Amino acid sequence: MKKSSNRRIPKCPKKKIGIERRSFLKILPAAGLGLAAPGVSLEALAPQQRAQQETAQKITLEMLRGAEHLIGIDLSEAHAEMVLPGVNRNLAGYEQLRKIDVPLDTEPAIAFHPALPGKKFNRVKSKNKPGPVRAPEFKSVEDLAFSTLTQLAELVRTRKVSSVELTRMYLARLKKYNDKLLCVITLTEEMALKQAEEADREIKRGKYRGPLHGIPCGIKDLFATRGTRTTWGAEPFRDQMIDYDSTVVVRLREAGAVLLAKLSMGALAMGGRWYGGMTRNPWQPDETNIGSSGSSAGSASATSAGLVGFSIGTETLGSIVSPSSRCGVTGLRPTYGRISRYGAMGLSWTMDKIGPICRGAEDCALVLDALYGPDGNDQTVEDVPFNWNPIRPLSQMRIGYIKAEFEGRGNSNNPQNQSNEERRKMYQQALDDLRRAGAKLEPFELPVFDAGPLRIILNAEAAAAFDDITRNGKVNQLSGQRAGDWPNSFRTARFIPAVEYLRATRARTLLMREMDRVMANWDVFVTPAPGSASLLVTNLTGHPAVVVPCGFINNLPQAIMFTGNLYDEAAPLRVAHAYQSATDWHTKHPTLA
Repeated sequence: MKKSSNRRIPKCPKKKIGIERRSFLKILPAAGLGLAAPGVSLEALAPQQRAQQETAQKITLEMLRGAEHLIGIDLSEAHAEMVLPGVNRNLAGYEQLRKIDVPLDTEPAIAFHPALPGKKFNRVKSKNKPGPVRAPEFKSVEDLAFSTLTQLAELVRTRKVSSVELTRMYLARLKKYNDKLLCVITLTEEMALKQAEEADREIKRGKYRGPLHGIPCGIKDLFATRGTRTTWGAEPFRDQMIDYDSTVVVRLREAGAVLLAKLSMGALAMGGRWYGGMTRNPWQPDETNIGSSGSSAGSASATSAGLVGFSIGTETLGSIVSPSSRCGVTGLRPTYGRISRYGAMGLSWTMDKIGPICRGAEDCALVLDALYGPDGNDQTVEDVPFNWNPIRPLSQMRIGYIKAEFEGRGNSNNPQNQSNEERRKMYQQALDDLRRAGAKLEPFELPVFDAGPLRIILNAEAAAAFDDITRNGKVNQLSGQRAGDWPNSFRTARFIPAVEYLRATRARTLLMREMDRVMANWDVFVTPAPGSASLLVTNLTGHPAVVVPCGFINNLPQAIMFTGNLYDEAAPLRVAHAYQSATDWHTKHPTLA
């Protein structure tokens, strides 16, 4: 795999500033800036400011008393009376802030970096070493629907099949099976055929861009794509057009990939339900209560059903791992800050990650190699090389496994599986297969740290991202209106005090330190997926993970997960690749009528 050093970077479009200078100056006194210091009487204020404070007492002492339990303090009478004017001044400031037009793609003026201060990483880029590829034999292009990306790339490179042929085949499958799976929001047929024709012309002229060149793919419908709707799977945005391309779209185009479709996602990145219905799992498409589990539902479903060569998803708290596990495909959640989020819908600015969903671990390595690295727009992206070596000996790697989770003990996320003997035998076989592949497995334990309370980071950031539609009522248009759906979560998060949010971010730093300490002597650790307790921990700390199929229970795929160190996706990908070389679970595919 050859990585271009001179990528074209999408320029951040100019946006209108949402507040004029005159309006901004009005906000200052309301927000408490330039007001009298504590102890200064109202008489000392200018008449206009004094009148504003005297008439703006919307919060009463009784209201303040009712809020004390929520904010975790017990005020004396004197302190409550002293606090009350400031609370009302703050409220006036909040009301003015809400009048500022903040575009949805505006990030907070903060940035999260998963690496602790002083942490050193290998900055030397080595030549990636793709493994040997045996191109599959086929009688018709339809026979290639479930081929891996590496296999398709070899066929296209050697011109044994054309990009146009693959594109037409996958387009036909998308049209044929989408009514059953509900995995497509927008089919980009005209764009795809033009890109495929151009790819064939370039390859014929000897201009081969790399393993993604001419390969048809799909992307989750939260990536801005000029000239095509970007709906976020949500009713209020179903006609949304964004007039620039996300970095992911730009880099896929530069790699020569062919964009077939914007794939379905749970509304505003929750679950598998979007405004067109519930995305279905190709393994059991008639079961409406199964879905594809996780908001990258369409990406996992389409890849599993052989409707695309590969796809792109995103994860905040399981949305690559969970649907990939459920649909029996290979998903990579890279390190936070590996792939630019520019032009992607923001749900949680400090937790959102972008990654590939494919039919093999080496496929994920090829896609990551094309997408990662700084773009000049997303300041969280670090310039750390991705060095892929598919023949690295597993015997030279230190690999741990969380024994209790494989035995069904201590796995609070999957209590129904704790006594499941079938599950235990399946995972025991998976560990045995890993050992036969060369892995020396040793017991591994996560830090002793209750990460559950840190979920308010996601809840608060998601509520902030969609605060406007929460307050104007458009959130009520979403089909999901249960207690666990976004509308209720957004409203509930309005009651998270800023102090508690910031305390959670400080506690997150402690978790990062603990995880750094635990991982210091390990290359990879292995867990079941997606029910591992490590899922929440590593989404908070930003560590990469790869999930691959490892068996079936009740005719549904089950999965195993490999987690690595920050910016070292190559290690868990290597172990996953070795596991897939020793087993054939990833070659199984659903039969669609």
